Amino acid sequence: MSVSFLDANIFIRYLTNDDPVKADRVERLLEQASGGKIHLLTTEMVVAEVIWVLESFYKLNNSAIGPMIKAILATPGLEVINGALVEKAVEYYMAENIDFVDGYIIAVMERHKVSEIFSYDKKHLSRFKAIQRVEP
Repeated sequence: MSVSFLDANIFIRYLTNDDPVKADRVERLLEQASGGKIHLLTTEMVVAEVIWVLESFYKLNNSAIGPMIKAILATPGLEVINGALVEKAVEYYMAENIDFVDGYIIAVMERHKVSEIFSYDKKHLSRFKAIQRVEP
């Protein structure tokens, strides 16, 4: 079975339907993956870019974006590298109203049992009582 990588703009076309012809082509691609004809691969950096574009250009908030990303993660035939971390980061992103990357940092710290972070980010990282934010 062939494996193909998906770039952020593929997800953007599909999620926003801003170009219906391209969105339909992406939908057919995802259907092929769901049917086991191809295997699709992407990474957490692509997901971060998708979120950034949806926030900055399309002006969507985390309560709209979170379910979109969860749907991507649940797509049969599509593998997101470090998908479990991405899923946990999305949960934090939605529940705690923090940046996705900060949610990802927290998820990575939890996985590796790290409880201290050096950061000047008081706004987001200080919301998590399980970690201690320290300024150098």
